[in-house]
Amino acid sequence: MKMSAEEIIKEGELEKRSENLFQFWKKKRCVLTKDSLNIYADTQKRSKGKELKLQSIKKVDCVERTCRFIYFTIVTKDDKEIDFRCSLEQICWNAEIAMALIDYQNRKALQDFKTSQGNESASPGQERRMARAP
Repeated sequence: MKMSAEEIIKEGELEKRSENLFQFWKKKRCVLTKDSLNIYADTQKRSKGKELKLQSIKKVDCVERTCRFIYFTIVTKDDKEIDFRCSLEQICWNAEIAMALIDYQNRKALQDFKTSQGNESASPGQERRMARAP
């Protein structure tokens, strides 16, 4: 998971709620890129991290602000919910992730459109009609 500096949108510390019975909050080093959110167990990024691809995220939801933290939930396309919180000093993580998701979805839609246009123009026997200006 090597990434160049220009690919990184945001880097810092988030707390992730564990999925076990006690649901402890654990500090994670996170790196947001244009295609994924990389989550590392240690702050030095020495341990192998988990990569949450933006293509697997449905939305960023449940934003709540308290006097100490901002809480938010990432909902995946298979309806799994991953809870995060950040301190008020690390503000805007939820907005940065949501904006990266929108950017990813726009790039994907544009790529799909270009692909469909390429397939359409490559079809034999089809004519492209151009509108004339009066």
